[in-house]
Amino acid sequence: MFKKTIIFFSLLLTGFIANAQQLPAKSNTLVTDYTNTLSAADQQQLEQKLVAFDDSTSTQIAVVIIKSVGEYDIDDYGQKLGRAWGIGQQGKNNGILILVAADDRKVTIQTGYGAEGAVPDVITHQIIQNDIVPHFKQNDYYGGLNAATDNLIKYMKGEYKSPNKPKQNSATDDDNTGGYIALGIIVLVILIVIFRRGGGGGGQIYGGRGSASPFWWFLGGSLLGGSGGGWGGFSNGGGNDSGGGGDFGGFGGGDFGGGGSSGSW
Repeated sequence: MFKKTIIFFSLLLTGFIANAQQLPAKSNTLVTDYTNTLSAADQQQLEQKLVAFDDSTSTQIAVVIIKSVGEYDIDDYGQKLGRAWGIGQQGKNNGILILVAADDRKVTIQTGYGAEGAVPDVITHQIIQNDIVPHFKQNDYYGGLNAATDNLIKYMKGEYKSPNKPKQNSATDDDNTGGYIALGIIVLVILIVIFRRGGGGGGQIYGGRGSASPFWWFLGGSLLGGSGGGWGGFSNGGGNDSGGGGDFGGFGGGDFGGGGSSGSW
């Protein structure tokens, strides 16, 4: 039994180590290219722009280019990488990660908790489709990343306003309201008929043992569950060195919660 326990924990530790090795060590730059996709001059330009934005706002936008995420989903990988590196400031969680998997031809933009309001998922998707993908298809990786970071900076500064989320299910809500009114009228009519008949016979609300008639249980369930909820139910709700130089002071310990989107080219 003792040997089995030792083997189990050894395998578990090996799994943790193998999983940890999937993420690269924390970079000391905001632009990190492990694939030599960008030239040194392109890296330096991006780095200087992002360092200046970090210095003036404390918002950290990191660009990481790797060969592949392997068997992992790029969104999950990006979220784990952003969290492991601590992109953004602790407490503010205002980090944004652009992760490019060059061999997979996939890209994701992941946002920290504090950046999700200014850069919601619809905006990250828009930036990927409009700024990144068209440039990447032409092998213009710097152009795509430069345009994407420009727009992310503008959204974070408030120069662009993210669209208001549309009111969800407004038509359904109207339909439900109408259904409730109609059902209420029917109940009222039935009660009037019952009381006019003196509460006898088939008009009983309670059975002989004091329990409610099945009809009333069904009616109550319909009222509670709404038009779509069913009987008695409720409806469900919805290389580390970039070569770019700069004076980057390091990542601040920000956290990521899964906001963002991804695409391919």
